[in-house]
Amino acid sequence: MSDQKSQHSLPLSEAMTISAQAIGEVMDGRSLTEVLDQLDAHERPIVQCLTFDALRKWVRSHELIAQLIPKAPPAPVEYLLSVSIALFLQGNQDSKGYAAHTIVDQAVRACSEYEPTMYAKGLVNAVLRKVSLLQAPAKDGVSYPPDPIPMFVPPWWRAKLKKDYSKVWQALLIQQAKRAPLILRVNAKQYDRTEYQALLAQAGIDSKVIDEIAGVKLDAALLLNEPVPVSDLPGFYAGAVSVQDAGAQLAAALLDPQPGELILDACAAPGGKTAHLLERADCELVALELDGDRIGRIGGNLDRLRLHSNKVRIQRGDASKAAWWDGRLFDKILLDAPCSASGIVSRHPDIPFLRREADIKALQLRQRGLLTQAWKMLKPGGQLLYVTCSLFFEEGEAQADWFAAEHSNALRLSAPGQILPTAINDGFYYALFKKNGP
Repeated sequence: MSDQKSQHSLPLSEAMTISAQAIGEVMDGRSLTEVLDQLDAHERPIVQCLTFDALRKWVRSHELIAQLIPKAPPAPVEYLLSVSIALFLQGNQDSKGYAAHTIVDQAVRACSEYEPTMYAKGLVNAVLRKVSLLQAPAKDGVSYPPDPIPMFVPPWWRAKLKKDYSKVWQALLIQQAKRAPLILRVNAKQYDRTEYQALLAQAGIDSKVIDEIAGVKLDAALLLNEPVPVSDLPGFYAGAVSVQDAGAQLAAALLDPQPGELILDACAAPGGKTAHLLERADCELVALELDGDRIGRIGGNLDRLRLHSNKVRIQRGDASKAAWWDGRLFDKILLDAPCSASGIVSRHPDIPFLRREADIKALQLRQRGLLTQAWKMLKPGGQLLYVTCSLFFEEGEAQADWFAAEHSNALRLSAPGQILPTAINDGFYYALFKKNGP
């Protein structure tokens, strides 16, 4: 998911209102992706940009709210202030940020348009004017507060990071508080990377090649110097290219599909890794997904990329059970397991607000059930790639160690293990196993 700025017709005040409402839904436990998916096409770009930034800058905005308002405001006012203050903080980093008087004016107007905040116009006006003064450049030319601003995570999350990454946990939070870059995966069935990069250049879009991540070579990854709407990407709707994080592109590179192999993508939605496998080889592939609401996205991705064939089967089923399986053993299995998603917070800043500490144990048990069943469906000599987009040890190396101890016929092959978030990739965990004997 990208939160680049784009042309829009939605007034800022209205976008602020919708963004504040979206934050309210996140605080009630709803996925921000689900909320944004309900918006009209002309609404989503600016609302997504505002909401993402508000969640990324939650720590600093709430420090300012607590500093300037003695008594915590009601939730709708708090969320509107969060959106507004994030715009001031964004202005420190981005010369294209809104002028201070525009932010104040549009926030007050948003109060008038949103019934739960109508009474608070004076409060919002006063608070934002004070924030404006705090954000004004000092005489020495330095803007306050200094950036980057650490990402919000709950105390238990922070404790896990401090335990597992004692020397770099703060740097991880700082990295994840930044906007994620827009990274492309060129469809090898249509273009090689050099050809598509030339098309981007012709369209006035600058890009850089990403050759490898964690020692694994990539042949389809391009980093855009500046994000653009996908509609501006040459051939996007004809399947020439997809948006996919560079770290996620390691999955197909590590599994290395070959023509004629029977491959299972065990938790396939929304289909990005499924498509990448098919772009790399003419294999026979089963894309399995339990979630009925998400399974349709797999077919939509394959349709756009022109990858549908009689060798591809999209099926609903639970990969931790055998009820859906026809008994054919797979040459290779990709298990991109459900996890905390703690490694992809840059792209999904609502995640720290949604996760609970008890989720980790439940997810760990789910992952072990999936690993156990997947191994039964793999041919002797076949390979299983275990993937999570998590930073937590319990969902990564601890699971690989448990699996190897439980399965004497599991030979661990070379794979990166834990990959930490950087400027060009999210956080992932990769473990690759070969099945030696039955």
